[in-house]
Amino acid sequence: MIAGAPAQFDPWADAMAAAALLAVDPSGLGGAIIRGFPGPARDAWLDTLRSMLPADAPMRRAPSHIDDERLLGGLDLSATLAAGRPVASRGLLSESAGGAVILSMAERCSAATGARIAAVIDADTDHVGFILVALEEGVEPDERAPDVLAERVAFHLDVSSLRPRLLPVPTCEGIAAARAALARMRACDDQLIETICSAASAFGVSSTRAALFTLRAARAAAAVVGRPAVTQDDLELAARLVLAPRAMFVPAEAPPEQAPPPPDDAGEEGAPPEQPTADEAADRVVAAVQSALPPEFLSQFLDVRAERRAVARSGGAGAAAKSARRGRPLGARSGTLRTGDRLDLVATLRAAAPWQKLRRREAASSKACVLVRKNDFRIRRFVQRLESTTIFVVDASGSTAAQRLAEAKGAVENLLAEAYVTRARVALIVFRDKAAELLLPPTRSLSRAKRSLADLPGGGATPLATAIDVASLLGQAERAKGRTPLIVFLTDGRGNVGRDGEPGRPRAEQDARDAARALRATALPTVFIDTSPRSRPGAEDLAVAMGAAYAQLPFVDSGAVAAVVRANAPSRR
Repeated sequence: MIAGAPAQFDPWADAMAAAALLAVDPSGLGGAIIRGFPGPARDAWLDTLRSMLPADAPMRRAPSHIDDERLLGGLDLSATLAAGRPVASRGLLSESAGGAVILSMAERCSAATGARIAAVIDADTDHVGFILVALEEGVEPDERAPDVLAERVAFHLDVSSLRPRLLPVPTCEGIAAARAALARMRACDDQLIETICSAASAFGVSSTRAALFTLRAARAAAAVVGRPAVTQDDLELAARLVLAPRAMFVPAEAPPEQAPPPPDDAGEEGAPPEQPTADEAADRVVAAVQSALPPEFLSQFLDVRAERRAVARSGGAGAAAKSARRGRPLGARSGTLRTGDRLDLVATLRAAAPWQKLRRREAASSKACVLVRKNDFRIRRFVQRLESTTIFVVDASGSTAAQRLAEAKGAVENLLAEAYVTRARVALIVFRDKAAELLLPPTRSLSRAKRSLADLPGGGATPLATAIDVASLLGQAERAKGRTPLIVFLTDGRGNVGRDGEPGRPRAEQDARDAARALRATALPTVFIDTSPRSRPGAEDLAVAMGAAYAQLPFVDSGAVAAVVRANAPSRR
C-alpha cells in the first residue's frame, strides 16, 4: 500500500503517496508543485491523481498568463447581449470546485495572479475548493512558482529525474472510504504535535502551515490504510513529503549520549512496552526527512532555498516598460483610440452590453445589432518587466585591493540572493595592471558566482580608463538584450595607466575623463563609490563627468555597497 512508509526511501513511491493523500484530503492539503519538464513521470503522476478523483470531478488547465476575468469570473458577453441585461459568468477556479486546477508553467505566473489564486484558496470556508497542481518547468533553480502559492500547497515534488513504474494505488472507492475514515479519526494528542514542531524546527522550517500540512498528511496516510490513529510510519511519510522540500539546513548531529540505566522492573514479565518520548519520536522523524535529502541536494540547493527567502526589493527588478503592442497583458482601460493602440474588442463590447436596451430605446431607428459609443472603447495595455543587470567594476590594484574585492564579492552574493525573486543578474569586472577582465559574466546563479569569485586577483597598477570602456560596452550589450543595466564603480578614481597600456598619471587621468564622458553619452545608469580614505575632488569630478550618482565609502562594507545599489537602481531613479 503506497500510503505506508516504505522500508527504504523510494522517491517514486512517495510521489504516488502524495497523489493519494491529496485525493483523500484535498481541502486540507491544498495541492502540489510538480517540478520537471513534460514527460512520462509527470504524466503518470497526473493520471494517477485523475484516477483517484470522482469520475465527474473537473480538471481544468490554467495558463500562467490567464487574465482575471477568466480566472475569477466576470460578464458573460454573449448571454448579456442576448438577454439585454448583465449576466455573470463563472471563472475557471469556480468551475474547478471539487476537482483540480493544473497551472501550467507556474514559474511564469505573476505574483499578482498567484495572490488572487491564494485569496480564493484562503476564502474557501466551505471546503468545496480545488486541488492546485502547479507545474514548474524552469531550467534555473530560481525559476519557481510564486511563493504565495508554494506556501499554500503541502507537497513540492521534483519528478525530473524519476522513472515511473506501476505501483498499487487506491481506487476511487478506496479513496471515498479513506475520506470517511478521516472524518471519524480521533483528534491527535499533544505529543504528536510536539514531535512535528520539533522536526520542523530541526530543519529550519518556520512556517506554521508546513507543520499543519504535516499533521494533516499523517492523518490522511493513516486513513488510507484504515488505521484509527496516526502511527510513527504515517508521521515519517508525511514529514518526508512536507518538510524535506522546505528544509533550510541540515540539523547538526548531537553528541552520543550514554544510555540511561534500565528500570528496576525491566526484567518483570508482562510489563508494558515503554512508549517513545516526544524527543525519540522527533529523532526518528528527523532521520526520515534526512533520508529524503540526497547529498547533491544538500550541496547544491540548500543555500539557494535559503537565499530565495530574502525579501524582494524593487532594486532587483528592471524597469517596467509600458507598451501598446507587446508584453504581459495588463488589462484594458477606457480611452481614445490613437495611432498604434490596439482595441480590445471583447472588453469594448462588454462595456457596451449592459446599455443596449436603453440605447435601442433612444435610437429606435438604428438597425445596428450592438450600439457602441465612444466612451465604451477599451484599449489594450501591456507591460514589459525588463530584467536588470548590476555590473560591478572593482579596482583590484594597490594595497587595499583585498578589502575592496572581499566586500565586492559580499555585495555580489548579497544582491544575487535577492535576485532570485526579481530575476536580476549580476556581473563583475576587475581591473588591475594593464587590463580590465570580465571575471563574472551576467548571471543569476549564486553557485556560479561563488565559484567564480573564490580566488580574486589583486595588486598592481590602475587602468581606470580601460575599465570604464569595458563597463560601457557590457552595459550597452545588456541593454541591447532588453535588460536594464546599472554600472557600479568601486575605486578611488586615481588611474595611472592610459588606454594604450602605458604608465603615467596625467595621461591616464585625461583618458579616464574622456572615457567617463563617453559613458555619460550612453545614458547608462551609473553609481560611483569612492573607496579612498579621504574624499578627493578628482573622484567626485570623475563621477560628474560620467553622470554617476556619487557615494563615499572609505570603509567598504558589503551591506553598505548593496544598500547604495538598491537606492540607485533604475526602477527607483
